[in-house]
Amino acid sequence: MVALSCQFQPTIINSYLSTKRRPSSSIFCSAQPSQSNIKVIINGAAKEIGRAAVIAVTRARGMEVAGAVDSYLVGEDIGKVCDMEEPLEIPIMNDLTMVLGSISQSKATGVVVDFTEPTQVYDNVKQAIAFGMNSVVYVPRIKPDTISALSAFCEKASMVSTGVVLLHQPCPLDPFSFNKLQFQLLSTTRM
Repeated sequence: MVALSCQFQPTIINSYLSTKRRPSSSIFCSAQPSQSNIKVIINGAAKEIGRAAVIAVTRARGMEVAGAVDSYLVGEDIGKVCDMEEPLEIPIMNDLTMVLGSISQSKATGVVVDFTEPTQVYDNVKQAIAFGMNSVVYVPRIKPDTISALSAFCEKASMVSTGVVLLHQPCPLDPFSFNKLQFQLLSTTRM
């Protein structure tokens, strides 16, 4: 993504009156890489839903895949795993902490989308918050005790949910990629 910055500078009419030349205007433009993309780490990236999330984030504006975590297919390029036209040059790692550390150093807005097992969610969210990242969690079969513990933990830390934006923005772009996925809006209030 590129940010385009333009300035329009009209010449003063007095110059026209004194020189009898038509006034001119100048437009100066410069293109710079956008630093405002949300850096997205997909935890559980090799799963079917994780691969669909990688494709959706890659196609969405304002977001970019910054990390892929899974214990399966470690070292493989996530773009190749997702059968994308070109590799993303992002290897699947099996260490969430290492990926969080590298992304948090870039000082960009980051979010971890977690598709792991219910037993791992609490620790993953704690790690993400410790690195200043937001979390979006989708885990079927998560226990009510874990939800309560996460709610209590998140009340102590300032956590902003970007899940609705993350998952709903790509849907209109490519509805055919989502024919096997089911999205559920979950309330962020206490249960």
